Amino acid sequence: MTQGFRNRYPTYNVLDKWDTPSWNDQTRAVVAKRLHEIPPRRFFSETEWELAQAICDRLVPQPDRPDDPVPIVPFIDEKLHENQGNGYRYEEMPPTREAWRIGLRAIDAEAHVRWQRGFLELPGNQKDAVLRSVQHGDTLSDAWQGMPPKRFFSSVLLREAVTVYYAHPAAWSEIGFGGPASPRGYVRMQANRRDPWEAMEGKEENER
Repeated sequence: MTQGFRNRYPTYNVLDKWDTPSWNDQTRAVVAKRLHEIPPRRFFSETEWELAQAICDRLVPQPDRPDDPVPIVPFIDEKLHENQGNGYRYEEMPPTREAWRIGLRAIDAEAHVRWQRGFLELPGNQKDAVLRSVQHGDTLSDAWQGMPPKRFFSSVLLREAVTVYYAHPAAWSEIGFGGPASPRGYVRMQANRRDPWEAMEGKEENER
C-alpha cells in the first residue's frame, strides 16, 4: 500500500499556524476539538464499527501514518448517533441510519458469497474486489434489500469517509491546505498563485 505514495509537502505542517495571525481563538478551538475530542462509539454495534473501520482503511489508506491515522469512523458514528442529515435524500435510498445498517451488513454478505469468509477475514486484494463490485453495482447478495449498491457506495459510504478525512488537520498538511481562513483569509485568488503563508510544494529526501 505504501508503494508509490508521495508526500508533496514533506516539511509543511498546518498546525504551525496555531499562534500566527492566520488563526484566531475560535479557529483554534474548532481545530483543537477535531484533534483531541474523538467521539466514542454510540451508534454502530461493535461489529459494524469494525466493518466500517476495515472498509475505510481500504477507501482512504494512510500508509504515511500507521501509528496515528486520521480517525474516520468515530466522526461518522457521531453524525449517525445525532441523526444529522445532509439536507437531502435520494428517492431510492432509505434514511441514512438505515442505509448504513443495510450497507455494512450487505458488504459483509458480499464477502461471504464471493469468498466464503466475512469481510474482516479477507486479505486486502479481496476486500478491494468486494468494494469494487459494490461501486459498480455488480452485487450477488440479496442483503441489499432493494437499496442500490452504487448509490450507497458513492453517496453515503465514500462521501462520508472522504469528507471526514479531509476535515482533519493531518489531511490539510498532506494537501498543502492552510485550514480555515479565519481571520486572515486569502489574498491571491488567481490560479497558480499562492499567498506567502500557504504551503510550498517540496521534495522528499529520497527525491533530492
